Amino acid sequence: MKNRIIFLVLVCLTSSFTHKELTWVALGDSITYLNDHSNETGDRITKGYMTRVTEKLPYIHYVNQGHNGWTAVRIAEQIDKLGLTKADIYSVFLGTNDWWGGKPLGRFADYEQKTGTGTVYGSFRVIVDKLRSLNPQAQILLITPMQRVDFVYLTNFKNNAFGSYKAKNGQYLESFANALDSIGRYEKLPVVDLYHLKSLTHKKLVKYKRLKDPQTGVYTNYAYPKFIDIPFNPETDDYPYPVDAIDRTYDGLHPSDKGYELITRKLVKVLKKY
Repeated sequence: MKNRIIFLVLVCLTSSFTHKELTWVALGDSITYLNDHSNETGDRITKGYMTRVTEKLPYIHYVNQGHNGWTAVRIAEQIDKLGLTKADIYSVFLGTNDWWGGKPLGRFADYEQKTGTGTVYGSFRVIVDKLRSLNPQAQILLITPMQRVDFVYLTNFKNNAFGSYKAKNGQYLESFANALDSIGRYEKLPVVDLYHLKSLTHKKLVKYKRLKDPQTGVYTNYAYPKFIDIPFNPETDDYPYPVDAIDRTYDGLHPSDKGYELITRKLVKVLKKY
């Protein structure tokens, strides 16, 4: 009898530590895509947020549906061609390219009334509806775009963009983050708000931007926000973010290892509940 009790206790303890295997489809843009393409960062990162999350929660297995340079609008337009599969968890990390690309955010009514891909709000409704059609019981997690400073692509200096400290086409990136929050509240979906995360504010994204002093022509390291109005010439200037300038991002936009780890911590807090 004693041995039987010990056996039952051991079975209960073993089962309590065994977690059901879960599949996670991560839908996003380049910040998601780069998880499996660190070579495209000049090896400035070692691994992205999905790998880091699954290292901490090994019963979760991710599928990378990151699409380099894509907007939420384009994702919604192509949603039936992406090969999305049934999963236990879906995360949606989009919006920064919509802001820079001048896609109209629209109004919450566009989401509520399913007006389609003419606005970002409407596009998110297309995306959420698609994910629910794949698995009505799935957990859906929304991730807001994070703040960004001046971006310069590592291998093509002409591919550059100013940061979210000012409006693009009359829209602020913060409005896109707030839109995700409103959708989350309406749908009762968890939202990981990276935009308002204190450890990912503009001044913490890079240590400095290395630019020519307009008066002397001498390269100088300018911290945020001092570099905002100092010109960068992609034809003649050196890359403005040497390795030593890396902080939470490695290029003003894409997370560094440190940035991905901060994102991972926020995601793990949510995903470990599933």
